[in-house]
Amino acid sequence: MGASTRVDSVAAVELVRVADRPTYRVSFFGAPGAGSHDASAHTVRRRAFVDAATGAVRPPLTRDEAIATAKAAYVGSAPVTDVSLLTADSVGTHHEFREQPLPAWAVRFGDEEGATAYVPAELGEVLRIRNDRWRLFDFLWMLHTMDYEGRDNFNNLALRAFSVLGLVTVASGFVLFALTSPPLRRRMMDKAPVAAAARTLS
Repeated sequence: MGASTRVDSVAAVELVRVADRPTYRVSFFGAPGAGSHDASAHTVRRRAFVDAATGAVRPPLTRDEAIATAKAAYVGSAPVTDVSLLTADSVGTHHEFREQPLPAWAVRFGDEEGATAYVPAELGEVLRIRNDRWRLFDFLWMLHTMDYEGRDNFNNLALRAFSVLGLVTVASGFVLFALTSPPLRRRMMDKAPVAAAARTLS
């Protein structure tokens, strides 16, 4: 929430601990101010940190603060092997941290599960921890939903087409059973002479 940011309205104020200090996390709707050169200056939800003791606005989480936050939430003892800052340009529809607040720090640990803690820079806390078992689940989930672009769309064309095909297959099975079942065929043959006699009498 700097001088170049216009605040339209405040949505929420939360008291959290950031870098082991009591801090207000302010959620507000705003856009870059008149001095900004951002062409996409739309009013969106933003967040800012305000030190609860001094009232000073502090910047988003730094790399070292994100590592400390991730270690505090991690239950293992493996060391940190990689740290990277994720932005909208580096997170696509298939990323395991898709559709989450950005920018965010990805803190990877060197354990057997390949755990990665994701710490949004404007939230100040671990939002997700992903490991290899979750990644396998995510892959199977993609096959289940048949959404090969975003993975979470149940109304995609492929799923609807295969649903219709499944219904047609089930219906054809019932028809085939009716045509080939010996009891049903015997019953139809027994009714045939009766029907012929009725037509003759009429």
